[in-house]
Amino acid sequence: MNKCIRRAGLEIEDLILEPLASSLAVLSEDEKQAGICLIDIGGGTTDIAIFYDSIIRHTAVIPFGGNIVTNDIKQGLAVLPQQAEKLKTRFGRAIAEEASPNEIVSIPGIRNQRAKEISVKNLSSIIQARMEEIVEIAHTEIISSGFENRLGGGIVITGGGAQLNNLKQLVEYMTGMDTRIGYPNEHLGKSKIEAVKSPMYSTAVGLVLAGFRSLDERDARYREAREAAKTVKTRKLMSSKSFFNDILTKTKSLLIDDLNDKNEY
Repeated sequence: MNKCIRRAGLEIEDLILEPLASSLAVLSEDEKQAGICLIDIGGGTTDIAIFYDSIIRHTAVIPFGGNIVTNDIKQGLAVLPQQAEKLKTRFGRAIAEEASPNEIVSIPGIRNQRAKEISVKNLSSIIQARMEEIVEIAHTEIISSGFENRLGGGIVITGGGAQLNNLKQLVEYMTGMDTRIGYPNEHLGKSKIEAVKSPMYSTAVGLVLAGFRSLDERDARYREAREAAKTVKTRKLMSSKSFFNDILTKTKSLLIDDLNDKNEY
């Protein structure tokens, strides 16, 4: 990534931990103060960040994400990778019991072969097995952090994997903690591009917010430096005026004393 950015003629200003960037987009300061766990389910990994008293207390990276779920569907149903991804996003559920046993999805065959029929319940069973594994590891990280009983804000799920149907209910069932899906839309203005408000773009929105925050802090430091320089300049000017006033007063006093001495003579 560093090489790509530099070859594009740009320079890297800063590096930010991915879940920390996502937290800027989907978490409030009150939630960070009360205690909250952010689970960012990306394509290759699932990132965990635990906040308490507005301080990040624990982070972890699980080497499983949405891509491994897609791969499970590909292997389990013997379909193409792009078909597996579409099945996951359009029809998949994190809880197989929520899927109708009579719901069937037909996908086109390869090279004029007959269409293949996929049971949505079987599809959801494959998804649930892998998501349970991811949630279980995430829950283990929460317990090992020592903050399990201090998370007043519960759990927030974000990232592309958070869009999976019934995932919120699965997390609540397995962890016993209040859970919500984290959307970055509270920091976005009115836009016709609804896709940007998806949990998939939480990290990207958080990085933009971090950039603006950095600029604001830089401007604040610049203003403070200018004010400090003005104060120092004013003090020096006042000191110079006081110095010259003292000289004038002493000179005037000497002249008056000399004049008095001449008058007496």
